[in-house]
Amino acid sequence: MKWILVTGAFGQLGLSIQDIHKNYTDFTFVFKDSKELDITNFESIEETIGSGNYDFVINCAAYTNVEQAEKTPEIAFKVNAEGVKNMALACKKHGVALIHISTDYVFDGEKEGPYTVHDIPNPINEYGKSKWEGEKYVQDILTDYFIVRTSWLYSKKHKKNFYRTILEKAKHGEVLSVTDAQIGCPTDAINLATFTIELIKKDIRTYGLLHFTDGEAMSWYNFAQKILKKNFLSKRVTLVKDKNYHTFALRPKNSILKNTEQINLSKEK
Repeated sequence: MKWILVTGAFGQLGLSIQDIHKNYTDFTFVFKDSKELDITNFESIEETIGSGNYDFVINCAAYTNVEQAEKTPEIAFKVNAEGVKNMALACKKHGVALIHISTDYVFDGEKEGPYTVHDIPNPINEYGKSKWEGEKYVQDILTDYFIVRTSWLYSKKHKKNFYRTILEKAKHGEVLSVTDAQIGCPTDAINLATFTIELIKKDIRTYGLLHFTDGEAMSWYNFAQKILKKNFLSKRVTLVKDKNYHTFALRPKNSILKNTEQINLSKEK
């Protein structure tokens, strides 16, 4: 029986893990949200991990407001960098393996093709910079870890996200103006949740850096088209292609991640 702590339990990914965790009868999951476990408080995270006899921590806790991170970067770095450092130090102290969720926004978007785990990050906004700092802390402190980068995460049933926003606006008859200036790979949170738990189920002991998405590259405009078609709304809604992306934070034009098999960045167990 493996014991697994899931942080950020009320985010899209945390809730998706909760949706499927009962399918894994060999695992015992403990879910903690930010009110129950503040990862920016080292004493709190160290006490929680130290008292739980955990085998793995799945860290879904993150500050993900890209726009606000540009205005108040100290908040993003406190959670996405220093908080992750706290997590890594506590995991190291208690011999717990860490699965940390990261992002396509660690890249600058200037590459012609998909980004691989071998490409060197060069984030262009504060959110991406904070997530890259968190990744470096994990790699510097731990040997038993997975960093799983994903992109354009959405849930069909949880929280506010692009998928649910498009549906809500479409059902209210709004004209949808969506950019085609960015390309990436939308990723259903249920698929990422399954992938993450399967890493543990397979009992892999060669840790490292991974990319996981749903594998189909498209623009936000194309994604909106797909959402409308899947929900039989295409003929009821006007969808307009917007060449401009009105945003305060710079965003990578190309954030396609190439899905990878595991790359060994640390010692085999």
